[in-house]
Amino acid sequence: MGCIGCSCSTGKDSTKGCKSNGGCATGGCNRHNTYDWITAQGIADPRPFDAVEVSFKNGSRKEFFKNLQHTRATTGDWVVVEATGGGFDVGTVTLTGELVRLQMKRKRVRQDARLGQVVRKAHERDLERLDEVRREERDILIHARAIARSLDLNMKIGDVEFQGDGRKCTFFYTADGRVDFRELIRHYARDFKVKVEMRQIGARQESARIGGIGNCGRELCCSTWLTEFKSVNTAAARYQNLAINQTKLSGMCGRLKCCLNYELDTYIDALEDFPDRAERLKTNAGLAILIKTDVFKRLMFYTYAEDRGKFYPIHVDQIWEAIAMIKSGKFPESLDHILSMAPVVETDEPEEAEPDFENVHDVIQLPMEKRNKRKKNRNKNRDRSQSAAAAVEKASQNDSAQGRRQAPAPRRHDRPQSGGSQGGGNRPPQNRPDRRPNKDGDNEKKS
Repeated sequence: MGCIGCSCSTGKDSTKGCKSNGGCATGGCNRHNTYDWITAQGIADPRPFDAVEVSFKNGSRKEFFKNLQHTRATTGDWVVVEATGGGFDVGTVTLTGELVRLQMKRKRVRQDARLGQVVRKAHERDLERLDEVRREERDILIHARAIARSLDLNMKIGDVEFQGDGRKCTFFYTADGRVDFRELIRHYARDFKVKVEMRQIGARQESARIGGIGNCGRELCCSTWLTEFKSVNTAAARYQNLAINQTKLSGMCGRLKCCLNYELDTYIDALEDFPDRAERLKTNAGLAILIKTDVFKRLMFYTYAEDRGKFYPIHVDQIWEAIAMIKSGKFPESLDHILSMAPVVETDEPEEAEPDFENVHDVIQLPMEKRNKRKKNRNKNRDRSQSAAAAVEKASQNDSAQGRRQAPAPRRHDRPQSGGSQGGGNRPPQNRPDRRPNKDGDNEKKS
């Protein structure tokens, strides 16, 4: 069963929600939906309240209207209401009764404020007209962006919303400063033939209207349940020991993620037990510097400034003992000395229970699994070895043949001569006289 206030339903049975239509086309059925549990349980409201909360365009916009008795509209009904600038709009009732009173108080809307009225319940023709104008919004958004770009305006059209009767169209845009869009409105009115309203929103409101999936895998908080945007700064990331990486800390809107504030109070409470100035500790073995802090395990990781090869996880109570020693005028011998100062606080985690079964590792031994020998691999290996041996033999034959072709012929003076010497040995060549330098440095022939 889908949500009660899902606007993706066709109006025939709004309680079926998105599942009856094959899924939401505008970001899911959790888009700022509210659960009217009083109406769902069938409980009669003891104090009837004449105002209702009406949602438009799948929860992207919500307003309060007076619900007259003749309309008899309840939670989940499609209704036709009076628009602010004239005309009629179509939306679905999300809250009635006492819950509306609480929502108006939360959003600081006075009960005696002037509110629009619910005209009647919507019929089939109203819903068909609403579907027609909703289908035109995408094409008009693309055309509107092209016109704004052609006029060189420093603005971005983020979303377009038609009124239920199709007479008025609201263009939501983001810009860094003020934009003169008088010429732009003339182009929009001439091309679209509707009454144009320009409304500037912030980057977070733009993401809330468009929707999307965050890096956590869920729909964006701003488009599902978050209605109040609080300022987020980098101090929240520093308290949680997160790296100041703008890419990882930014959301779909380009600003810092709103979820950085969710656990900030828990981290601040946990950091009260840690010393403020403990980034450096003087020891006789050298200066120790703080690398990182594990807030929930209450550990502080130190290392020596000169030798950063080893990290020492030290409990926060031991750090307090070391700081007290340093203030008294004594320095600890080393980080190992600090580790032995105070006993580490034992955790409340339960000890692992011993298994209640008997260890039969040495009693029962499984037989060795018999595996079939693969003959194909042996044949492949044998073929590879034979081919490798044949290649080596062929290469050696080619080298020997090439060596025989390139062997130089023996010189004349290297050939053995039969006569002319007593021993029958080789005679030194006559064309190369032996020249040796004299003491005077001149080269002369020996006589």
